[in-house]
Amino acid sequence: MTRLGFVLDSGSCIGCHACTVACKSEHDVPLGVNRTWVKYVETGVFPDTDRHFSVMRCNHCDDAPCMAICPTSALFRADNGVVDFDDDNCIGCKACINACPYDAIYINPATSTAHKCNFCNHRIEEGLEPSCVIVCPTQAIRVGDLDDPDSEISRLFASGEGKVRTPEQKTLPKVVYKGADPSTLDPLASAIAADGLIWADTTPAHSTPTPVALTAAPSRDDGADMARTVYTTQHKPTWGSMVSGYLVTKAIAAGVMLVASLLVMLGHGSEQAAVGVVPPMVAGVFLVLTGALLVGDLKQPRRFHYLLTRGNRTSWLVKGAYVLAGFAACLAAWWIAGLADAGGVLLLLVAPTVLLALGTAGYTAFLFFQCEGRDLWQERLLLPVLLAQAMVAGGSATLVMDLFMEVPETGAVKVMLAIGVVANIGLVAIEVRRRHSRHVTMALADLTRGAQRSRFLVWLLLTPPVLLLEAFGPVPSALGGLCALVGLFAYEDAYVRAGQSVPLS
Repeated sequence: MTRLGFVLDSGSCIGCHACTVACKSEHDVPLGVNRTWVKYVETGVFPDTDRHFSVMRCNHCDDAPCMAICPTSALFRADNGVVDFDDDNCIGCKACINACPYDAIYINPATSTAHKCNFCNHRIEEGLEPSCVIVCPTQAIRVGDLDDPDSEISRLFASGEGKVRTPEQKTLPKVVYKGADPSTLDPLASAIAADGLIWADTTPAHSTPTPVALTAAPSRDDGADMARTVYTTQHKPTWGSMVSGYLVTKAIAAGVMLVASLLVMLGHGSEQAAVGVVPPMVAGVFLVLTGALLVGDLKQPRRFHYLLTRGNRTSWLVKGAYVLAGFAACLAAWWIAGLADAGGVLLLLVAPTVLLALGTAGYTAFLFFQCEGRDLWQERLLLPVLLAQAMVAGGSATLVMDLFMEVPETGAVKVMLAIGVVANIGLVAIEVRRRHSRHVTMALADLTRGAQRSRFLVWLLLTPPVLLLEAFGPVPSALGGLCALVGLFAYEDAYVRAGQSVPLS
């Protein structure tokens, strides 16, 4: 058996970028993206300064989160332990990018599929070494076999002299650094200065700890001074407003049916339009919007059916697709029963509908938990927050529906909405005030005081008024519901973006 890994000897690296160029040439890597790159970091204060070089790339982890989250097994493990990829299976969902704690995966603009270092596996199979190893003028990149106890990489691991990036993620990386300065391996131990990089102007895609984030959390675990990043590559956030919108549309779909189920349990199953027919139609529309947003965000949207035909069942993208399909079936059954005015059947459908509605609202917590590179999304309170948001979305949408038809028991709907609003605000307040890791603290700083502050404030200003407006007539209540839905989108958009604000390399 073989488990190949890299020894990256930072003490021998001269920062020449030969490895980067060789990699681009070997794999036709387009401009703007890299499978491997060299990061420059400077430490000390002039004139006593040092420059350190470290090669960055895929770590071919033994417990690879990119493989677990990939919905079509486009990322797979070869027989030699290398994590490789299959263009023909990739749907371009970008989940693997957020799952990787090492910033190693990118979407190839030429193929619209996920690419990364694959150890030049086509060369390995022919008995050759990776192109970066061949061209390195100082032999700072070396291949080793972790299943050979006498190999250099095994000895470095055994002696503790070798270092790995973000060991706290427990991905068991197979890239070990020799002689590396800690500031080059810890993405939060160095920052880009105001005057930029040595060879390029910085852009928002040059991720770096922001001043707000650095004041919110200690910059380094070892207490040393912050180092300066003087050269690195761009890594653009991969998920944006379409993912935020999908979180809201499925919350509305789930919440509307939670309200309808509540009304049935309160004895209003005979209300054909308000309970039996309109709610599943409204939920169905937003469920279709959810699917449209999910498919529209794919880089290979024509392959969306691979989720079902080539599904990797360890991925919560696939499990979520099953949940959404089951919820859609429940909506169809509910609508048919409503058309038939079969209140007794609706009562039987309450239990599966509630379970699948909660699953629809909450499964994203498990999907985000698989995103090992985004620690904010792995906080335990995310699931209850999503369920509280479904109550807010369902109650708000129902109050808007009350303008066009008579919804029974609006008082109960308003109580449900109020519980959701209070729970949502309370859970977010607890999350913001708790002690966290540096990564989460920096992400929360970006959410509440940094680049996402305006979105966060929109949510904070638009959500509480619904508690006052619902005390008046249908029009103020509906207006409050609309405000709450707008605020919900603003929060989700801020949350998704803040989670990706902390640099990983």
